[in-house]
Amino acid sequence: MKSDIQIAQEAEMMHIRDVAASAGIPEEDLEFYGKYKAKLSDELWEKIRDRKDGKLGLVTAINPTPAGEGKTTTTVGLGQAMAKLGQKAIIALREPSLGPCFGIKGGAAGGGYAQVVPMEDLNLHFTGDFHAITSANNLLAALLDNHIQQGNELGIDPRQVVWKRCLDMNDRSLRNIVIGLGRKADGMVREDHFVITVASEIMAILCLADDMKDLKERLGRIIVAYNFKGEPVTADDLHATGAMAALLKDAIKPNLIQTLEHTPALVHGGPFANIAHGCNSVRATRMALKLSDITITEAGFGADLGAEKFMDIKCRMAGFKPDAVVLVATVRALKYNGGVAKDQLSEENLDALAKGIVNLEKHIENVQKYDVPVVVTLNSFVTDTEAEIAYVRSFCEERGCEFALSEVWEKGGEGGIALAEKVLETLENKESHFHPLYEDNLCLKAKIETISKEIYGARGVVYEPAAEKQLAKIEGMGFGSFPVCMAKNQYSLSDDATRLGRPENFDIHIREVYVNAGAGFVVALTGAVMTMPGLPKVPAANGIDVSEDGHITGLF
Repeated sequence: MKSDIQIAQEAEMMHIRDVAASAGIPEEDLEFYGKYKAKLSDELWEKIRDRKDGKLGLVTAINPTPAGEGKTTTTVGLGQAMAKLGQKAIIALREPSLGPCFGIKGGAAGGGYAQVVPMEDLNLHFTGDFHAITSANNLLAALLDNHIQQGNELGIDPRQVVWKRCLDMNDRSLRNIVIGLGRKADGMVREDHFVITVASEIMAILCLADDMKDLKERLGRIIVAYNFKGEPVTADDLHATGAMAALLKDAIKPNLIQTLEHTPALVHGGPFANIAHGCNSVRATRMALKLSDITITEAGFGADLGAEKFMDIKCRMAGFKPDAVVLVATVRALKYNGGVAKDQLSEENLDALAKGIVNLEKHIENVQKYDVPVVVTLNSFVTDTEAEIAYVRSFCEERGCEFALSEVWEKGGEGGIALAEKVLETLENKESHFHPLYEDNLCLKAKIETISKEIYGARGVVYEPAAEKQLAKIEGMGFGSFPVCMAKNQYSLSDDATRLGRPENFDIHIREVYVNAGAGFVVALTGAVMTMPGLPKVPAANGIDVSEDGHITGLF
């Protein structure tokens, strides 16, 4: 069996100008990064902005498991299948982070015969967007510390610096550090921290910004610290906004690549769904909607994180109204949720499937709370039995969901025809009445509790004393109308990663709350979720190599 990278490397790619032409994008509106990657110009947006939007479909999934779900694979395969059915389809994906690529999961370009290419480029430096974000973030940190060193005109309290440095790599040793050691000229000694680039506020800002004007306004509002009076100090106060925007000038433009079957894919932005908001950029999605009849996009992790944030943050801010949601599951993952060990998932086990399918049930209910039609798809494995597939099919149809088996990993677009037909049928016959889960005017606690109870199924919410104080301060500063970005582990509906299936009788524990004033949301950290992940005992990097003639191996 060929690996994903072998399949990708053997693919015959079209020149990106030809892929663009299939979407009606002229060559003059492309900024080339070699033969197979391009950014879309600002001039293109001006040409298409008044066009009618196409339909918007969101791909999400059950909670991730070691058995795999295949959300990106399904997204790519569905886009390819739509093209096979004569639909003008565009895929809108997130860029992967180097941290997980070298850490715990390998590549993030889809899999099998449902991939975007060039996959090595995408999984590595791509067009440099994340490096630009890292640089803008750390420029702000440097200017902040320099301001304190050079006389501290703004009266910044070094004990109340909240802006963290970032790096696009998993590195637990950078979570808590001390800076400024040495001589007086080497800066003020203080504790500092790193987050992974994709969890940074700059990433979220880039993904939510409408244009350069909006980007600069958002960057300027970033709160970096508080002064000795307890008042916020912003990037604008440090005169950092212009330079940061200059570093992001090209990064804000969406990237165009292709699938193995040459379907256009706009890949742009990639914040983590448990720390930032887990979707690709507003600009990329908006362009895709203007250029296509159907845009297929994805949101990170399970529907309790990615889909919730897509609906409650991205759609709220950008005015998007999803027309359908595709919910991805696998028989193997459902059996894992039912208590089956990872090495026994290939065996038929209807009892475990019945126990674990409650996870899927909860995600169906959650999406239906937004009044958007749901299509459930099983990402097919050769070990799935007819009885198991029939059980899931019946379960979904009983709950008012369309159901389709997906074989896109093995067969590419052809294997997604059944799913594409169900999605088209849903778009034609079922109307979306999308609305966010909560209103802007609710207090922050009410928003947190609504998400915790309605989406996670929690009994209640427990706040640490520090979180209580932070909430009061944030509302006192006038940010109470912001949506809430819940930072929760992705493996469970609860904040305890070990509780699989559909946990009951649990509380959500809020240990810290802070405002991302530039991005426009409040982050609530739950449980033990980390903003800087670590590497496992055997990192994925250990299996990655490059040959003398430049061929990369091991990158999934």
